[in-house]
Amino acid sequence: MSWWADDDEDDDDEFDESSIRVRPNPKGNRPRTKTRPEHKDAVAGRIMTVDRGRFSVLIDQDTPEEREITASRARELGRTPIVTGDWVDLVGDTSGEEGTLSRVVRVHERSTLLRRSADDSDAVERVIVANADQMLIVVAAANPEPRARLIDRYLVAAFDAGITPILCVTKTDLADPAPLLAQFDALDLRIVTLSQDAVPVEELTDLLVGHTTVTVGHSGVGKSTLVNVLVPSAARATGVVNTVTGRGRHTSSSTICLRLRAPDGRTGWIIDTPGVRSFGLGHVDPANILKSFAATARVPEGEPPGGIPLTEAHDWEIIDRVEAGELGESGKARIESLQKLIEHTA
Repeated sequence: MSWWADDDEDDDDEFDESSIRVRPNPKGNRPRTKTRPEHKDAVAGRIMTVDRGRFSVLIDQDTPEEREITASRARELGRTPIVTGDWVDLVGDTSGEEGTLSRVVRVHERSTLLRRSADDSDAVERVIVANADQMLIVVAAANPEPRARLIDRYLVAAFDAGITPILCVTKTDLADPAPLLAQFDALDLRIVTLSQDAVPVEELTDLLVGHTTVTVGHSGVGKSTLVNVLVPSAARATGVVNTVTGRGRHTSSSTICLRLRAPDGRTGWIIDTPGVRSFGLGHVDPANILKSFAATARVPEGEPPGGIPLTEAHDWEIIDRVEAGELGESGKARIESLQKLIEHTA
């Protein structure tokens, strides 16, 4: 019987793990798991502005408990973009008291998404605003000079995102806006004009209440001034145009969501963006460009005959309308701008 005992002792020695050192978890926490919490107790809120990784979020909107809180991004969201206008779910301290911080754990599905790229050759898009249904394109009749091709780009971005554009021309006391507006006769585009002494606040308010409207425009066109008129509490920074270069100075450096309130109590939301001098469309489907040049523009089915590039094709409806004189004297200029945009983004 002793040899059985010896074998047992040898086996015990062979599988003895008492001398093995187990390295402790350096962070003192539980191992990571791919199972994410459901956050059933999360509360919903609207992103009002984004500042260096911190989000100002409005919760309990239109209730006596409405308040803005500060939140950070939950690690589980990874690189998911969170932008002004987003609806999100939050957990943690949502009291809004000074020094508190909650976490954004979910981003709701977006109805629209306004994007731009660094340039037309860059397919990497930058998300600007979420859930806007209108775009107020603000341009000046003069000082700085209007750039019709930049307006074209805003229109393309709006139609590509499914957002209704509105053209607002400021400083009409400095120059007649008619030549500029004639270039957009082919579009069923709502247009509002204003001067320093005549701002149609009632007309603009009626257009904006009940909607979420993103404002875009070149620096110096008076966009921030207009926002301050519509939302007196906004206090957006304003600047002047350089008399030598004719360019405006960037004054608003952040994108912010502001509540517009009509005298009768109706409300809307304005998302004011910083002024830009370029608007890349590298991410846009070229087929959507046509919508920015004629109200009923369409791309013919199939490829152009004989492999003709889109920029040289002659069977588009808009070209037929130009040749028929339907689009007036500005039609040829519109065709040239259209072809250049498609050539750069195709």
